[in-house]
Amino acid sequence: MATNALRSLWAEPRPANAPDRTPRDWALVAVLIGWSVLELVFRRDLAPLPLLLVAALAVLGPLLWRRTHPLAAVAVSVGTLAVVDLVRVLTGSRGAMLNSGIAVLILAYALFRWGSGREASTGLGVILLWLAVVTTHGADPTSSAERVAGYAFFLFAAALGAAIRYRAKIRVRDIDQAKAREREQLARELHDTVAHHVSGIAIQAQAGRAVAASHPERAIEALTVIEDAATRTLTELRAIVGVLRAPQDTAFAPQPGVAEVGQLATDGRTRPRVEVTLLGEFDDLSPAVGAAIYRLAQESVTNARRHARHATRVTVAVTGDADRVRLTVDDDGSATGGRAPEGYGLVGMRERAALLGGTFHAGPAAERGWRVEAVLPWTGTPR
Repeated sequence: MATNALRSLWAEPRPANAPDRTPRDWALVAVLIGWSVLELVFRRDLAPLPLLLVAALAVLGPLLWRRTHPLAAVAVSVGTLAVVDLVRVLTGSRGAMLNSGIAVLILAYALFRWGSGREASTGLGVILLWLAVVTTHGADPTSSAERVAGYAFFLFAAALGAAIRYRAKIRVRDIDQAKAREREQLARELHDTVAHHVSGIAIQAQAGRAVAASHPERAIEALTVIEDAATRTLTELRAIVGVLRAPQDTAFAPQPGVAEVGQLATDGRTRPRVEVTLLGEFDDLSPAVGAAIYRLAQESVTNARRHARHATRVTVAVTGDADRVRLTVDDDGSATGGRAPEGYGLVGMRERAALLGGTFHAGPAAERGWRVEAVLPWTGTPR
């Protein structure tokens, strides 16, 4: 088991989409430069200036590419610091190094946060070897407690980087699972809608065949109905392509639509009060879009009840026009208190809207509270 764990760690790839240099990186380097300058001005116990400059560059320079090249950053920094310490030993140079050099801990953190398993293992070996040499044969004598503290600081930075990496990996996995669940539920609803249309086509075909000889005009009417149902079925089938569906739970249960959104309203005896407004005619709305509007409204109301602090009212408005349907859910609670920045419910809602070719937005309202807004095409055109 231990061997498998080590192999898994060694084969661990780099995290995807590691960010490049950002303004915060430049700000960090600027702060550390300022710190170093202050030490040079006010401290009188420092090593010779050329050695200090080389050591500072060895720490500050690699900070700018610690995410994209974590092992190289550690190797350059630690290697240069080792050379500086060797020069101090050979020349008998006295004096302390800059305290801003503690920023090398950031490189150890980045190594385990952004490096592959091989890079992290190799880089950790380089750091531990450097520490062993510096603390036992370096220019500055160290006590046993200081050696232990040095190892502890670097190991803590590495462990912190690994923990943040693991947490980010878990979040990405949970987001993918939330999207998969939303796709699965949408596929079930589309499956039931298609089954309903196909059943209607079969019934109309049987009726048309039965009356074709005696009442040809009624057979033509049946063919018209079949054509319309077949068109709707093709639209739903296009939407279901690419959406995964679990094999279980295949009962043909009726799916809620825009009409059922009105059932989310409350009479005011529970807080917050939910008010629902439906504007437009939704008779020929795609069943998949109708079900999506209901699910989005239901999830938004649930989120408002759970997370909208001090909210007294939630308003749900569904507006339909010629080619799209708009859902707006507003509450008058606190815009920030208790709100998750991007919960898995919002991820699923955004995924459902995108699967039907629509848009989704959730965030603080202009004046007060929180707003959820989704716009879906009338026919539910898939992306």
